[in-house]
Amino acid sequence: MVPGSSPGGTTYKTPLKSLDLKEFFYFKPCLHILNILYSTILNKFYIGACHGDLYQRIENHNAGVYGSKSFTSNTNDWVLFLKFDCDDYTHAIRLERKIKSMKSSVYIRNLNTYAELRDKIFNETRSS
Repeated sequence: MVPGSSPGGTTYKTPLKSLDLKEFFYFKPCLHILNILYSTILNKFYIGACHGDLYQRIENHNAGVYGSKSFTSNTNDWVLFLKFDCDDYTHAIRLERKIKSMKSSVYIRNLNTYAELRDKIFNETRSS
């Protein structure tokens, strides 16, 4: 799977009663995601790390759940621009900080365009 690719494809469901708890948690890993959201109204990006349901998180940003002083509360048209499925939450945070340090919307757009750039930054921010 390429980091930043969209979710999709075939989902196979196994009846829960046939799995023991160890198998259940093996097939249900915790997701650690770096997400880049975009607002057409503001013409700005929001970069954040999360673990859990990304789409619920986007809905929360659009609903202003994170408070009136949060950056994302300025509008309610946030859409997913790019995402990276990270190794763990600390990897997502390192990736978030690296992208934010670039301070460039052109760089973010290039991440979306060039897979080799996504791969490079993804691998650079992995722990050794």
